Amino acid sequence: MNILPVLKDRIGFGADYNPEQWSPEVWREDVRLMREAGVSVVTLGIFSWASVEPAPGSYDFGWLDEVMDLLGEAGIAVSLATGTASPPAWLSRLHPGTLPVNRDGVRLSPGSRQHYCPSSPVYREAAAGLAQRMGERYGTHPALALWHVGNEYGCHVQECYCDVSADDFRRWLRERHGDLDGLNAAWSTTFWSQRVTDWAEVLPPRTAPTLRNPAQELDYRRFSSDALLACYRAERSVLRELTPDVPVTTNIMGMWEPVADYASWAPDFDLVALDLYPEPKDPAAAVDAAFFHDQMRSLGGGRPYLMMETATSAISYRPPNRPKRPGLNRLWSHQAVARGADAVMYFQWRASLGGAEKFHSAVVSHGGPHDRIFREAAALGAELGGLDGVAGTRVPAEVAVVFDHANWWALELDARPAELRVPERVRAHYAPLWHENVTVDVVPPAADLSSYKLVIVPNLYLCDDAAAEGLRRYVEDGGHLLMSFFSGIADACDRIRPGGHPGAFRDLLGLRVEEFWPLSDGERLGLSTGGGADLWADHIVPEGAAVLAAYTDGPLAGLPAVTRHAYGRGSATYLGTRPGEHVMRDLVRDPLRLAGVEPVLPGLPAGVEAVRRGGHVFLLNHNDHPVRAAGAELAPLDVAVVALGEAE
Repeated sequence: MNILPVLKDRIGFGADYNPEQWSPEVWREDVRLMREAGVSVVTLGIFSWASVEPAPGSYDFGWLDEVMDLLGEAGIAVSLATGTASPPAWLSRLHPGTLPVNRDGVRLSPGSRQHYCPSSPVYREAAAGLAQRMGERYGTHPALALWHVGNEYGCHVQECYCDVSADDFRRWLRERHGDLDGLNAAWSTTFWSQRVTDWAEVLPPRTAPTLRNPAQELDYRRFSSDALLACYRAERSVLRELTPDVPVTTNIMGMWEPVADYASWAPDFDLVALDLYPEPKDPAAAVDAAFFHDQMRSLGGGRPYLMMETATSAISYRPPNRPKRPGLNRLWSHQAVARGADAVMYFQWRASLGGAEKFHSAVVSHGGPHDRIFREAAALGAELGGLDGVAGTRVPAEVAVVFDHANWWALELDARPAELRVPERVRAHYAPLWHENVTVDVVPPAADLSSYKLVIVPNLYLCDDAAAEGLRRYVEDGGHLLMSFFSGIADACDRIRPGGHPGAFRDLLGLRVEEFWPLSDGERLGLSTGGGADLWADHIVPEGAAVLAAYTDGPLAGLPAVTRHAYGRGSATYLGTRPGEHVMRDLVRDPLRLAGVEPVLPGLPAGVEAVRRGGHVFLLNHNDHPVRAAGAELAPLDVAVVALGEAE
């Protein structure tokens, strides 16, 4: 059964619909075309606040009533948005304090979207009020299947630095650290004479003469994530009270931007929804997309999720605005379903004639439903609607990749030994698994790891005691671990763990890191197993760990680069450097073998992705040439969905 019961046993197909941009004659044409294209679900009203409430307390629901009725009569389910993602002009005119302030103290203006301070009580009250009216009016409408709160929280304004936010930050800090003594200890304020003796002295990390206190920066990212979550919760609580049986969600962005701590948000989602816009010309796009699909599925505890937004073709904000090649949209849509999506939806249904995204692709282009995009979309809608036995099923995984937003925020702060970028670091560990056709769950550091044969930990610089103990116990109980350099260095307050590096994991890894040796651009070190490494080199002193590879040149020649330590009934492999891509694949294959992890299907041609979902295997050919895989003939960018027994 699909996670949206109204869709029953089929994969949903649809788009973000913005009828306020069009006349009633176009609405009726749109519904006819939706039925032709096999649309079963639409998201409605994401940016409708000004159309629904054109003046404070004055509502116009007539147009939305008509659209809801048209969709319901056509059998199309509605994910109804509360419309609060972009406040109307009258709100900022009457209440300019709702507008966000940047780090430099500049108050941002309306005229775009997401122009609100997340901590503003005026904004939250107005948004919750609109959600109340939406819930009262449409809570019993037969077309309503899902509530969609806000939209892409933090996409443009992740943090606000105004005085209202400062007050909210102080409240948040009191809850987290208790009193000023606790705060001073957490922020290490004895350094640079930063001790505070009154809460009024505690400010957001606004622009300062030089480096900010890193613990202050880290706490402000945490606070800002929680402030955005509080906005979502305020609307969700209203809708939950009015319509307890209608699920509520918002759309998470699949992008390499450290927006919000989605793992802490996940318990508030009745189902997870993803917006994903891979770059058509990026050779790593399929790998990154697979990671985000695995992450969304994992946030929901393995349950299916919705791909709430993606593009049929070109994406307006990326120069050059290149379209997807024929077949690419179908391929990437099937990738989403393979990895756990129960619906594929697009932004947007009909391409806008005006506004900032008028050159963004849509299901119905400016020329109408006569081009290849609509033809391909309609064919895909029929194909997805005909997938039997897939909706509601799960994707098994024997490997977990540890991923944590607080670590991301901390790792990329200023004054680290080298410039480490989390997207590159995560991709370096995930890509070998994708190429091996090993399916992965993406989990936070403190997750229950007992069901996994192998856990991979990319550069977990920031790690609290509970997470460190969980990883230690996982290996002691027989699990296998692969961890990369600069892990276990700092506690949750970004304070260095004393006693030598890698502080939280010295015993587990059976080694001590004497010094970090960041490498200059272009500097490479050879490895005794072949190939080379760059960016970073640890000076490793084994304390029980066996050496798997050593440096062959440079300042650390002859010293260990890769080690393995038998710990309890398991093992911990440590990478003290950044190997080249092909060396990294070999280094990942070894712990996979040790842990007994097998690919979904062995012996597939390079560039063919295989994912098992329920009783089916999806075969996705990302190559520009035809291949034969598991008995299936796949054209370039082709897809085959086969029953598990047939695939084997």
